[in-house]
Amino acid sequence: MFIETETTPNPSTLKFLPGQQVMAAGSRDFIDEDQAEASPLAQALFSLGDVSGVFFGRDFISVTAGEGVDWGALKPQVVAILLDHFISGAPLFQVGSAAGISVPAEEDDDLGDDPADADIVDQIKDLLETRIRPAVANDGGDVLYRGYREGVVYLKMQGACSGCPSSSATLKNGIESLIKYYVPEVTEVRAA
Repeated sequence: MFIETETTPNPSTLKFLPGQQVMAAGSRDFIDEDQAEASPLAQALFSLGDVSGVFFGRDFISVTAGEGVDWGALKPQVVAILLDHFISGAPLFQVGSAAGISVPAEEDDDLGDDPADADIVDQIKDLLETRIRPAVANDGGDVLYRGYREGVVYLKMQGACSGCPSSSATLKNGIESLIKYYVPEVTEVRAA
């Protein structure tokens, strides 16, 4: 088995491609060791001590290194853990964990849309699924819909895109422009 790596716009994050499916549907973001308890693989990566974030996408895993960590030393350790995991066929999640969801308790911080805006929300969600999320996944991350109110779309960046120096520009210049073009009722896109 061979695991490819790619850089991301976030200099702290590398994207690892195992050449096989990681998640059948959705994505999963682990921002600390407590959240990683749901996944033996995420736990193993956090146990390296220099990892500050793990993100599972459809066919990739993004790993974020802590501040000041040298990827030259960390990368071989991450690859070794990933190889062990995929060669052994170990499960990605603990039995009974919230596997395969985009974010734990995603609805907890959803803004709740006005039913009168259902058509607009459907258009926004369609754009996210068909155009935006695939592009963001190429950079090792994901973007989640959080709500729409009075012309403003609220989104949450994950994986390599969370904390990336260029995520604000991606959100404003790329995502906002695209959504506003196709959905004229949208006046702004904000991070949630």
